[in-house]
Amino acid sequence: MDNLPVETSLEIREKYSHDWTEDLRFVPDAVAFPDTPETLQQVLRYAYTHDIPIIPAGGRTGLSGGMLPVKGGWVVSLEKLNRILLIDTQNLIAVVQAGVITQTLHESVEAVGLFYPPDPSSRGSCTIGGNIAHNAGGVRAIKYGTTREYVLGIEGFLPNGTPIRTGTHTLKNSTGYNLTQLFVGSEGTLVVIHTAILKLLPKPAHVQTLLLGFPEARSAIQAVVKILQSGILPAAIEFMERDAVRFGQAYLGEMLQPGIEEFGGLLLVEVDGNHWETLEKEAAQIEEIAWQSGALQSWYAQSSAEREKLWRLRRCLGIAVKSSGPYKEEDTVVPRTVLPDLLDKVKELGKKYNFRSVCYGHVGDGNLHVNILRDALPKEAWENDIPKAVEELFRFVIAHRGAISGEHGIGWVQRRYMPLQFSPVELALMKGLKAVFDPKGLLNPGKIFPD
Repeated sequence: MDNLPVETSLEIREKYSHDWTEDLRFVPDAVAFPDTPETLQQVLRYAYTHDIPIIPAGGRTGLSGGMLPVKGGWVVSLEKLNRILLIDTQNLIAVVQAGVITQTLHESVEAVGLFYPPDPSSRGSCTIGGNIAHNAGGVRAIKYGTTREYVLGIEGFLPNGTPIRTGTHTLKNSTGYNLTQLFVGSEGTLVVIHTAILKLLPKPAHVQTLLLGFPEARSAIQAVVKILQSGILPAAIEFMERDAVRFGQAYLGEMLQPGIEEFGGLLLVEVDGNHWETLEKEAAQIEEIAWQSGALQSWYAQSSAEREKLWRLRRCLGIAVKSSGPYKEEDTVVPRTVLPDLLDKVKELGKKYNFRSVCYGHVGDGNLHVNILRDALPKEAWENDIPKAVEELFRFVIAHRGAISGEHGIGWVQRRYMPLQFSPVELALMKGLKAVFDPKGLLNPGKIFPD
């Protein structure tokens, strides 16, 4: 162990005891900082031999407790494995290490005219490895899909340090079981990824961004289906209810437009492509559909600075709500047509269980983030009643052909609800896969499956 990059000071251990999930803290026994795949392999071999739990960590921006060291052990931070190894401008492929910040990859490929679409709100601090582990979505998923659609292959290690390589540098691959896609979304429970082969696209030449204000949240969400039925496929359609806008503006200390926080619901819509005239027509058509659906006002971003201002508000909502005090965030996803009823259900449960909620999300793909605020709720009600409210919410979601997580993953905080969505047989199959890759159960224990 003397030659391994392992830190045991309390200061370092406390720093790596949490991610962005609520206010949860679990102090690990140590934190390792490998800076090469070979060093990572040495760390894993040592830990496996000594039965030490290993918790892979990226940017620690997760919202489901996916990297919390709930059973002690070593957090293995991949932040020093942060090199972009290849940007192939002819085959449109990038090869990157797991610790590369997502925004860094965005900027690097865009500098040579290419485009990596997955765009989580935490892009400035989350990592590619973490995105892969949780199949991160983000604001552009409606048009371009989630991280899963861009992972062509991975290199990593099994818990005992055995190297594993999946996929190829090709866009098509029908050779054997698709282990690559098994690892995407596996939340660091099957393999420790250190390198990924990613698909890139040509960068769209233009974008057009507009903000649409509706008198109430329901009419804003209902307009989404009509926009998509028109034949237009926006790059993003984001929803923010009134309280979300107020939280965001207070956090940023700036106002987008006078009176904007008075609208019951806002849609932030962006279209992209290579022909400006086409985008102007699409934006105008979206605006017309919004007016027909009850919108009261619309704004166009007139410059890149105005566009960034709009997106800065949307991207800050998670941290803005978190900074207000204790809260729980649920990552519900349903078919788009169910979204208005889902929002109504959230507010109904708020009245029943006496909590305040703040909702926003990627409504273009049916993903609504539900933030439940503790405010002055007594401890007993927070600990006993809110889980009942969440279970009711998830039962509604599942009954309407949805899922309990769209992009945040299950991790530590949602594992108790897995039996609501999966049968004992289905859960047993998943646990069987886990046992094949991790027979000792040392890799990110305590996640995904209920105790």
